[in-house]
Amino acid sequence: MSDGPRLPGVERQVDEDRIVCHVDADCFYASCERLREPELRGEPVVVGMGYEPGETVGAVATASYEAREFGVESAQAISTALERLPRRAAYEAGDLDGATDRGETGHYRPVDMDYYESVAADVREILHDCADVVREVSIDEAYLDVTERTAWEVADGFARHIKDRIRREVGVAVSVGVAPTMSTAKIASDFDKPDGLTVVRPDEIRDFLAPLEVDLLHGVGPVTARELREMGLETAGDVAATDPEPLVERFGERGRELYDRARGDDDRRVEPKGDPKSFSRESAFAEAVAEPEPKYDQIETLAAAVADRARREGALYRTIGVKAVTPPYDVNTRERSLPGPVDDPELVDRVARDLFAEFEREPVRKVGVRVANLEFAAADQASLESWEGDGGGPDGRSNPESADDEAADATDDEPDPGTLGGDRSSGQSSLADFS
Repeated sequence: MSDGPRLPGVERQVDEDRIVCHVDADCFYASCERLREPELRGEPVVVGMGYEPGETVGAVATASYEAREFGVESAQAISTALERLPRRAAYEAGDLDGATDRGETGHYRPVDMDYYESVAADVREILHDCADVVREVSIDEAYLDVTERTAWEVADGFARHIKDRIRREVGVAVSVGVAPTMSTAKIASDFDKPDGLTVVRPDEIRDFLAPLEVDLLHGVGPVTARELREMGLETAGDVAATDPEPLVERFGERGRELYDRARGDDDRRVEPKGDPKSFSRESAFAEAVAEPEPKYDQIETLAAAVADRARREGALYRTIGVKAVTPPYDVNTRERSLPGPVDDPELVDRVARDLFAEFEREPVRKVGVRVANLEFAAADQASLESWEGDGGGPDGRSNPESADDEAADATDDEPDPGTLGGDRSSGQSSLADFS
């Protein structure tokens, strides 16, 4: 808990009170597919590209734990995955060798980033509700500073509350690590996967880290692990006990960082990653709604909330978008580019309603409103009228190339589907949409 009010500009000298959670979804893409197809639960699931007959290039984006038991791994060539775990569909069609047993086959699904992002948005909403500061690392993981929300005595219960909310409200499992530092929290979240919860209290850090293999240290990959072992350093405890100078000579400043992290020293604070690239709000109905009125009521509420958030953050926006999720979980997004950056709540409402019109008679499970292509430079508030005569208007016919490019800044732990032989459909939301 907080130790009382802090004077402006005075940093806490000891961070033992700081409580950091690292939340990491388990096999996120596969979990999303199981959410859409419950019959896949407990079955080997592989998400990737290039597995259809006639395709020769592709890779695995993620593999469920059941699929990993057959040797299928993320970033693996899809041909290798198919050798180790043939497709269930091919087995049922009689296209496999008769010696293949049904239990030795798995379900393959294509990458559907729009759908995964829709599920991730629901998870993010819970994370931001549970913490004052959230650093989103990728589509499936984030750091939370919950120092002012809980205490070490009950940190495990608070972390379980986060896990339970995500499972109950979204339907996917996450693993959570809790520690005083970001690097240890990251290691802790991996410690007991899947669906794990590991709490490392301030006085437990050294004992927790010491026996871990060096390749489990945060930021250590196979090459660095091999070099550390060549130096006779097998565990984090070995790294923590060694003279740091040879590490610095071998790895530069990163060597000092490895030494510090092995000792549990990490003074980084959880901070959001730069200015947001969009603001959005979403709302789900208890069941699919076909009548227009309740849907437009939600659009009006969400548009007002998004425009208010942009104004409070001092942001102007060039793009307005809407989202409609239709049964079973089909994600549809539409957006319109403006001739210049604006702060105009009435315009957000008007454009959002116009964009949503094609879905007004369709059953819809969830709606969302979004503003993007943000500008935070100090400026007088702008409305659409200030851009009249510049060759464009809110009808979306001008500046078609100004659609969102924020996906270029997005990162995720699972391979970019753009490298797996698949193309994203134009007009659909990108990885960072509705973030």
